Amino acid sequence: MSASQMRWHQRQTSVVAGVNYLKPTTTTPHSYAYEPPPGTPWENCDYDFTKVTIADARYAREIPSLHREGFVLCDSPSAVTDFNDVEAIKNVYYAEAAELALSATGGTRAYVFDHLVRKREPDRAQLTFGRNQKGSVAAANGRIHNDYTEASGRKRLDLVLNDPEAVSRVRRYCIINIWRSIKGPVLDTPLAVCDARTLNASDLVVSEVRYPRRTGEIYVANYSPLHHWSYFSEMDRHEALVFKQYDSQVSGVSRFTLHTAFDLPDIPPDAPLRESIELRCLVVFGGQA
Repeated sequence: MSASQMRWHQRQTSVVAGVNYLKPTTTTPHSYAYEPPPGTPWENCDYDFTKVTIADARYAREIPSLHREGFVLCDSPSAVTDFNDVEAIKNVYYAEAAELALSATGGTRAYVFDHLVRKREPDRAQLTFGRNQKGSVAAANGRIHNDYTEASGRKRLDLVLNDPEAVSRVRRYCIINIWRSIKGPVLDTPLAVCDARTLNASDLVVSEVRYPRRTGEIYVANYSPLHHWSYFSEMDRHEALVFKQYDSQVSGVSRFTLHTAFDLPDIPPDAPLRESIELRCLVVFGGQA
């Protein structure tokens, strides 16, 4: 760590930083997951850059819980040394992630179904949805969102299991995201997560994600002063942030965890650029699938 990083590297229990909430709109928000047709914007709605307090969950009085707040930090080293190696990710990391998913959730079966590597742009450009042009690595995603809605969360079970009989046996399942740094301690653009207990249904807005051959659904978010945001400072390669994106159980547990990348204030100019991997996993509870 350089001298300037060391000066900046002072323990803070929280930071005040900007995050992007959806501006009020009567239009269904949408964004493109691929380069849109000429003359078409990447997204059709505007976002308010809003200053919020983001607590460092390393100093929380009570350790966050996946089924309560919606997120948990796990010490979970990976045998993968190069996360640019797609085969290593699929052959090694997927199995590691499935094991972690079962440990974190208490589930009985885990199905990893996709992953994405992200890298912060060298110029630390203004954060957007992180969409990328064909052939380029995805950027950090700076829009507050949740990967699944009520409808797309239900649909994902059929897509992952692809077996109507197996689907019929499932009584409860959840979808989680496993996020980790793949370069070293995150000093510039960490991931913030919102305590699921501070969400109301009216905060969540269905948004379309348009792909070349299909359209998916996520939630984006209206601002609420009740939201409680957290992050884990200086997450390193041996740590994994596990957070809930959908739970078919409708009460008594976290169901949706809003999240977003954000720029730490006053970072030194020589702070390394964040590189991360996110992986999604469907977990079934009880019985067989």
